[in-house]
Amino acid sequence: MKSYSGTLIESRIIIWNIEDSRSIFSLGYYGKPLGIYKPKGVDFDTPLILDLIEGCYLVESKLLTINDVNGKKILLKQMKQICRKQYMDFDIKYLVFKKLRDVGYVVSPGIKFGCDFAVYEHGPGIDHAPYLVQVVDNRHDITATGIVLAGRLATTVKKQFILAITSTKASRVYFLSFDWWRA
Repeated sequence: MKSYSGTLIESRIIIWNIEDSRSIFSLGYYGKPLGIYKPKGVDFDTPLILDLIEGCYLVESKLLTINDVNGKKILLKQMKQICRKQYMDFDIKYLVFKKLRDVGYVVSPGIKFGCDFAVYEHGPGIDHAPYLVQVVDNRHDITATGIVLAGRLATTVKKQFILAITSTKASRVYFLSFDWWRA
């Protein structure tokens, strides 16, 4: 499979080549075409903007090479160090991102929903994200209030709330879903 090239600029990766942008986007809705809120298909003529976690995943999958603004190649190890500076609890979030992507889900940042990830079965613009995922380290407690707040938000936006409980020692993720319903 072809390897694509991107440039790390601050906390984003830019794919400047338009054909490469379309190709990467078509691989599984990676990134967002610059200036296009909800793209429909790959008929766009703008660079693609990738989130750091997406870029890290694509580098690890050997689909992307990332260079800094001076043209120097950024290795996977360096990319993970960059991500650790940007994301709190990067390692466990990346573990969950990777598990979900590896089984075919489309994963995007869930910040607008107050969680770690919004997860699609097909992709943005094709379906709505049916799942909101909050990543939790198995060594930390989560309060009942935290679960209720997240669940109420998910219910309000008609999505299922899922806790992704991680165990980095065993590289495992346990998914626990909650349904709210009226009696």
